[in-house]
Amino acid sequence: MPLFFSLKITNFPVLISTLMIFISFSMIASSIYIFNDYYDAPEDRHHPKKKNRPIASGEIPERSALSLMIAFLASGLASSYLIGGKTVSAFVLGYVVLNISYTLKLKQIAIIDIFIIAIGFILRLFIGAQVGHVALSIWIIIMTFLLALFLALTKRRDDIIIYEESGTKVRKAIEGYNIEFLNASMIIMTSVIIVSYIMYTLSSEVIGKLHSDKLYITVLFVILGIMRYLQITLVEKMSDSPTEVLIKDRFLQITILGWFLTFVFLLYF
Repeated sequence: MPLFFSLKITNFPVLISTLMIFISFSMIASSIYIFNDYYDAPEDRHHPKKKNRPIASGEIPERSALSLMIAFLASGLASSYLIGGKTVSAFVLGYVVLNISYTLKLKQIAIIDIFIIAIGFILRLFIGAQVGHVALSIWIIIMTFLLALFLALTKRRDDIIIYEESGTKVRKAIEGYNIEFLNASMIIMTSVIIVSYIMYTLSSEVIGKLHSDKLYITVLFVILGIMRYLQITLVEKMSDSPTEVLIKDRFLQITILGWFLTFVFLLYF
């Protein structure tokens, strides 16, 4: 994303370096997910969907999972240092420490848990920007943080619904949430995201940097996408996995494609 918005997506050497750090960071993130699934396996076995995860279901032995975790972590740390140097390695280590702390304790604390998730996405941005030699816009940082908070809130809402329907507490942090609080928080986040995005498209600094005063056109797709996700969460009650929603929902796919193609046209043609 930093490369795309800084008009460097066509810079082949920088693009290759960014793709390499993407693969490296994916190994780091995968090791964290394995550790999280290993640590949460006893609780996951009581979750209607998470019980089917490889470790919780017994499909993959715990020893094999831990071996893979160590291999991914070591490979990711080594390659991130070789690709990005000390600064990128510091961000990666910060991500690892933050997420291990999240798995062991912080995810049990309501509100703190969703903030940790959002900070993780910000660290991803900084890593990509550092490798791509891009100065991050304050707008992309703010909007990424807010959007990540919104998605985390929708997942917590799904946890509350499971608890109300089955009596199963899928995580300790849900004791600090209820439907009213989560609905209100989601509405606040969506409102702030939309206003921030509008301000981004109308910012004289951004217009000058991207050489286009027509960025406001993309607001249409942002509002469409957010309203659709709210519909999925509040009406259809199917927001437990943002990834699964994105893969399956054609409305969202077309909206995101329209947003992307509009930006491509405005920035590159």
